[in-house]
Amino acid sequence: MRKLFSAGFTNGAVHLSMLVLRLVFGGLILLHGWPKLIHFDAKKNSFPDPLHVGHTLSLGITIFAEVACAIFLMLGLLTRIASVPLIICMAVIIFVIHANEPIDKIELPIMYLAAFCTILFIGPGKVSIDNLIA
Repeated sequence: MRKLFSAGFTNGAVHLSMLVLRLVFGGLILLHGWPKLIHFDAKKNSFPDPLHVGHTLSLGITIFAEVACAIFLMLGLLTRIASVPLIICMAVIIFVIHANEPIDKIELPIMYLAAFCTILFIGPGKVSIDNLIA
């Protein structure tokens, strides 16, 4: 019981927590991006273009972040670099696409943003390909 209320932590717990964070948020965003990849042709002309680079390129950038970067994140490969496009994607969703929405409409992207920022700052942890390489 004492351990439950302890403010202390172990390195093992931190590394396991980072693995869980990477797998859960990487997996969830991958599930969100996969349908965009599968239905690329159907979405390419109607996808939102908040950065004014074209609908197709906006969709491609989003798929890169939500699929490729999510896979890298889950593997723990180039983790910090892979988290940057995901952070940008969530920031665009929050501050551009849903800028005038109430907080209850954007709480999910805010949670993703917080998780990806945490991964950027803390890194992948020991259970990662990055750790095996380094």
